[in-house]
Amino acid sequence: MGSHLLLELSRQHDHIRAIHRPLSNTQNVYRLFSLYLDDPEPQYHKIEWVLADVTDIDSLLDAMEGVEYVYHTAASVSFNPGDRQKMMNNNVAGTANIVNACLEKKIRKMVYVSSTAALGSAPEGEETTENMLWTNHKNRSGYSISKYNAEMEVWRGIAEGLDAVIVNPSIIIGPGDWNRSSSYLFTVVWKGIRFYTEGVTGYVDVRDVVRCMIDLMLKDIRNERFIISSENLSYRRAFEMIAEALGKRPPRILATSLLIALAWRLDWVANVFVGKTRSITKDAVKSSKIKVHFSNQKIRNATGIKFIPIDQSIKETAGFFFQNPAQAN
Repeated sequence: MGSHLLLELSRQHDHIRAIHRPLSNTQNVYRLFSLYLDDPEPQYHKIEWVLADVTDIDSLLDAMEGVEYVYHTAASVSFNPGDRQKMMNNNVAGTANIVNACLEKKIRKMVYVSSTAALGSAPEGEETTENMLWTNHKNRSGYSISKYNAEMEVWRGIAEGLDAVIVNPSIIIGPGDWNRSSSYLFTVVWKGIRFYTEGVTGYVDVRDVVRCMIDLMLKDIRNERFIISSENLSYRRAFEMIAEALGKRPPRILATSLLIALAWRLDWVANVFVGKTRSITKDAVKSSKIKVHFSNQKIRNATGIKFIPIDQSIKETAGFFFQNPAQAN
């Protein structure tokens, strides 16, 4: 999503500053620009790359020198219990550093990218809105907890005088690293998937998330949060749509609670005794069974956005996938 944000900002501004860590591959951003632009050079070179890390506030202070507006999109995303401390460091402590740097540098406004995972739960039969109160129940993943606590740092900054807006995207559909985050869904289906769960969640095109972020930054809106989600779909339906777009067989077997419990335990055994990277975790299993419907009424009222249909988003993303399926290994 950060790469798509840079792409859109490069269409609107002559100079953008972006931070990256020493081992980050900024060429991944260039490759994404190349998907959309015949000649990515002019827009890509509007980006000034600065070495910085959200866990190092001194580097952030240097990076924000002369800056007026900040988009905070950096986060660690994982459902592996072993990554919980990493997520707390990057997502929570890192956001606290961003907020503190914004306050010290008197940044005019910040847009922070949270997640629907940080929202409270709606009563059964109701849509989840921005006003739902958080409860730290047993089904919360480590990622969810880290994003909620990161939001608390933003609200703390707001109390201390920072103008900020929080956006809570649902599952983001779009091209990216086919082995990470939501883009990995296309790799999973490409390799073959037989099982589905009964869960329901929201989906949104990455370009719509970026459009909303930029619109909210420009509007006289501050100190609010907005769900950014286009459609609510079952996991089965989403996988069917991706499978159709990729020309693959859709999942046909319902993963029962017993089967899921066995699968994640066997995956844990393989990780402990064989060293295999975890692909099924308890947190992921919990998330896959939850049925949640998100309301997008507030963001539509604020921006007037007309969301790209998810079917269209999936088809277009599959087209990008076919340009380099070898990346999905």
